Amino acid sequence: MPRIVSSKLICTVLCVASALAGSHAAAAAPRVLDARTSWIGNTSGFGDGTWTQINITAIAVAPDGRVFTNSPWDESGAEASVYRDGKMLSYAGGTHGWGASGGNAVAVNAHSVFVAVGVGNEKGRLVRSGVWPPAGRHWIGVSRRDIDDPKRAMPFDGGPDADKALVSSKDPAATLARSFLKIADTTDDAARGDIGGLAANDALLYVANTARDRIERYDARSMQPKSQWSAPQPGRIALAQDGSLWGIVESLGVQPRIAHFSASGALLDDAPHLADETIAVDIALDRQGRLLVADNGPRQQVLLFSKQGGAYRETGTLGERGGIFSGVPGKPGPQRFNGLTGVGVDASGNVYVSGNGIGARDGSIGAGLGATLESYSPAGALRWQMQGLLFVDGAWIDPARPDSVYTGNKRFELDLSKPPGQEWRYAGFLSGRFKYPDDPVFHVDQWPGLPIARRLEGSTFLYLTDMYADHLKIYRFDAKRDGELAIPSGFIAGRPRPVQNVPNRPEGGEWIWRDLDGDGRFEAGEFQRNPGTARITGGWGWWVDTKGDIWRASEVKGIHRIRFGGLDAHGNPIYDYARMQTYPVPAPFTELRRAVYDAATDTMYITGYTADAPFDRRYWKEVGRRLVRYDNWSNGARLRYAIDLPWDTQAKPLATVIGVTVEGQYVFAVEPVGEVHVYDKDSGKEAGVIRPGPEVGRASGWVDVPNGISAHRRGNGEYLVFVEEDARGKVTMYRWTPSS
Repeated sequence: MPRIVSSKLICTVLCVASALAGSHAAAAAPRVLDARTSWIGNTSGFGDGTWTQINITAIAVAPDGRVFTNSPWDESGAEASVYRDGKMLSYAGGTHGWGASGGNAVAVNAHSVFVAVGVGNEKGRLVRSGVWPPAGRHWIGVSRRDIDDPKRAMPFDGGPDADKALVSSKDPAATLARSFLKIADTTDDAARGDIGGLAANDALLYVANTARDRIERYDARSMQPKSQWSAPQPGRIALAQDGSLWGIVESLGVQPRIAHFSASGALLDDAPHLADETIAVDIALDRQGRLLVADNGPRQQVLLFSKQGGAYRETGTLGERGGIFSGVPGKPGPQRFNGLTGVGVDASGNVYVSGNGIGARDGSIGAGLGATLESYSPAGALRWQMQGLLFVDGAWIDPARPDSVYTGNKRFELDLSKPPGQEWRYAGFLSGRFKYPDDPVFHVDQWPGLPIARRLEGSTFLYLTDMYADHLKIYRFDAKRDGELAIPSGFIAGRPRPVQNVPNRPEGGEWIWRDLDGDGRFEAGEFQRNPGTARITGGWGWWVDTKGDIWRASEVKGIHRIRFGGLDAHGNPIYDYARMQTYPVPAPFTELRRAVYDAATDTMYITGYTADAPFDRRYWKEVGRRLVRYDNWSNGARLRYAIDLPWDTQAKPLATVIGVTVEGQYVFAVEPVGEVHVYDKDSGKEAGVIRPGPEVGRASGWVDVPNGISAHRRGNGEYLVFVEEDARGKVTMYRWTPSS
């Protein structure tokens, strides 16, 4: 049963008052430390204003090799982007936030880009007839843009909403509205009628209206409807040179099919039959008349079909069979596809393949498993690749390999002799969805989680906290059997709702799962319910110390510690509620947010709020306004010093602290805009701040997670500081060597 540690272990109020004396004095502006900025996980770091988007669910390829993409979400608004020769050229805009969203289809002709988008009203706060839908409604449709400048909308007259003509064309929102073809009008809480595919030539636009089981045809210039025909759950579609239309039908089913329609919509009988387990997700045609099908099933290949004897038959493939999961599972490389979402071909026969680690049908989880866009020559040689691999993610040095870095579901290798942004190499994808389908990455939240890597009894383990610090995932590794894949090993659940999709879970939250038979599956006999009254639920602080003990900082219920109980017969770390103890909230705190424990020195660093620096509910993710170091935590808990952390909620940008870690000689505390405050861990004095440099455009996205910073002291004294960077698909890496 859990036990409460005596309050006698906590420092007295007199000790607190003495330590706090002088800590409230106005601090001088900190000096900026001489650190170099770099990053991992994205082809471009934004130093030149470009980045690779975090998700790609659809592509369309122009004859000249420009690739136009679409996706439901990119944090910085690049849902619909343009790439060529391994570079981001531009993005469309008008597809992100405040009433706008991207989609899962895109098409081009010689003049226009047609982008599937959504239009909302922000719960009734956007009100303008013909521009935003009425309260309680949501529109799905197609935005028409200039192919040479996708930011420029291409209005048309006589659209489905007559009020559009009354809106000033000088208003950007109105211009977008007059360039929008409404396909579906749904309620906010209804399953939205997504557009499954688009295809176009200079005369016609075809729309796969998936929800209404039909393909609709429009005049590509006037955008007026011309005809439609029935098709069961149509998905991606592609126009042939003879005017016929190919498409994926039953696209939402277990095994989609290929259909071939005449120009008038009549079903033709020459479509290929797909093998079992094939999951067709996109379709394209090359100038030889070959049909290319992106298969997101276990094969993870692009299938090539040619017409033979009146029907299309498979005549070749692009990609290793099994994709990234073949050979050494999880090892990336050319033609090792992972979560195919799109395929296209240019006039020269070059093939383009997009992926996101999961596929286009699995919601926003695709925004966290890694977007890739690759180009191959007609002979199959890799021409170029774009990568936007990270979102809501952090990084942690592998304790067994100092030049290896784990993120939420990837591994990177570093060569620090290279220039900024080139030090990293994508080395491993950790989530084996075919071998380990119960992996909680696919069931408990939208993104993999923030990493802590520890070496315990000779083995490396990965612990992942989620964006809202609700639960903790635990993974082990077996390189000989599973390559780079992380094997689900343990799980500590908090609230019931975030874990409601975990297979075979007990009702409610407050349970621990351990993989008792070593198969990585969540089975009914492997769960332990919390038998006591001390609850893990609630709190923002998770920490795993170097001895494997798990620490959980609860706001007002104290600090829970679950001791590491060794490894079981399958190599899983053992955690049990019977080994949990609870420390009360130590003075001077009234509420706790983080607890970072140094097992080597029995030192505890706690952040939170005090009576004179109280909690402000508007800033609920922050670490708090004060950091306190306690020495001899397990035997008297003597308060050594207290630090007033940055806290100016009127500043622009906001000046608070969102994450904290301890490494080497320093405490590192990061603000939401990526600025890192560095404190000497012995004295508590601030050494200075590290700010984003020109390598990343002197910019950082919002650090939006409770565990978004880590640090590693190298053997030569240099510190690598990793900071989550939401905005542009990467983790910022600061390199700093303290001056002597």
